[in-house]
Amino acid sequence: MVAAVAAILYFGRQKASTGPQANEYAQQLKLSDIKLSAAENYVGGTVTYLDFNITNDGDKALVGADVYAEFKNTLGQVVQKETLPLHVLAENQLAGYPDLVDMSRAPILPHQRKTVRLTVEHISADWDQSYPQMELVNLKLR
Repeated sequence: MVAAVAAILYFGRQKASTGPQANEYAQQLKLSDIKLSAAENYVGGTVTYLDFNITNDGDKALVGADVYAEFKNTLGQVVQKETLPLHVLAENQLAGYPDLVDMSRAPILPHQRKTVRLTVEHISADWDQSYPQMELVNLKLR
């Protein structure tokens, strides 16, 4: 019993400590037209949205990805690091606000461009309000 618990803790720590995984294919994915916005959520907090385009210049379909983002203060110091899932913004068939769609249901095909969104529930009060440094990680390709 003790050995089983020790093995779970050991392997669980190893997996958690690996962090976001970079991929060479990320060089084929171009980020552009970044837009930053915020809205109040139903409990009175602020949710920050980063919308931007991804152009897939490669030969594989992007079916999933996360973004590693670093938010800095006015001194250029990193005040928050986040690894967040990407969702594709798709036109709502009933009009109104766009829908967030999982990338596996709306992949970015080779030589295609789509608008994606990052949703950040909380950002440090020390953040300088500028765009974070972003890197595409944990890519899922087909």
